[in-house]
Amino acid sequence: MKKTTVFLLKNFMRLILLLLCVSILAFFLVSVSPIDPLQANIGQTALGSLSQEQIAKLEGYWGVNDPPVERYLSWAGDFIRGDMGVSLLYRQDVSSVIRQKLSNSLLLLAFAWIISGVVGFTLGVVAGANRNKPIDKIIKGYALITASIPAFWLALVFLLLFSVWLGMLPIGLSIPIGADAASVTLLDRLRHAILPVVVLSMTGISNITLHTREKMIDVMESEYVLFAFARGEKKRAIIFRHGLRNVMIPAITLQFASISEIFGGSILVEQVFSYPGLGQAAVSAGLGGDIPLLMGITVISAAIVFAGNFIANLLYGAVDPRIRRGMEG
Repeated sequence: MKKTTVFLLKNFMRLILLLLCVSILAFFLVSVSPIDPLQANIGQTALGSLSQEQIAKLEGYWGVNDPPVERYLSWAGDFIRGDMGVSLLYRQDVSSVIRQKLSNSLLLLAFAWIISGVVGFTLGVVAGANRNKPIDKIIKGYALITASIPAFWLALVFLLLFSVWLGMLPIGLSIPIGADAASVTLLDRLRHAILPVVVLSMTGISNITLHTREKMIDVMESEYVLFAFARGEKKRAIIFRHGLRNVMIPAITLQFASISEIFGGSILVEQVFSYPGLGQAAVSAGLGGDIPLLMGITVISAAIVFAGNFIANLLYGAVDPRIRRGMEG
């Protein structure tokens, strides 16, 4: 029990240190950004027609003239008390905006995370177990090509192909245009999520496939597998008995590490498909100088990524007793 408490306490301290460093870095980058919140949200022409009093009020609202250190300390103090501030763009509490946007993004992220993990692991096992055979070359070629393609470019291609040219799927958004919220069905939301999920999944599948393939090749060339072949065991039985067990741990590592990749990819993918999720809100906050919202999204995203890695550490111990003993030590 004591070792478990120490382990949890260490990870909690790491989380606090991570959030502190991420928030400081994010605030510094926002502070040195050349974007002027007034020009970005009001426009140069509209600013020219305002009086000095009105401009001063707007500058006070956006906090343009406040010292950066004072602004950060004020934000950090409120955040520790559970107050993320008010979004300057949405005119709502940051926590409410993040809750609404995150609920939309979770549909994409969850499906993309599961699909990329299952498909990537399966393709990696098949390719590794059939090294240098046609199926291996096809899978490896697909993985290398998709790994080198930017997610936003793939999103644009899919948007043109399936939405504009073929008209099979919606162009964007999370619900039909002009539809009443009460009339929107789950099927409508799923149809609008298909293209973003496919794009996010394809970029995540490649990395998991390539890493799983290499590990599977090592397993198939190991002495105990060669001995199993010599005893007359069938290849399929060897793969299920020895292969899957030994590639499971690195697969878990890659699966939970891919949370950060999916989060990063969703920012541009949501922007391409005009999907009202957390990624699009982050872009809007960054371009509009909405520091409270951008800081809130940054900190929450970092906490979610840390939680994924922490769960992976716990699963390591459940799968491999050697890792559990090392963690306890």
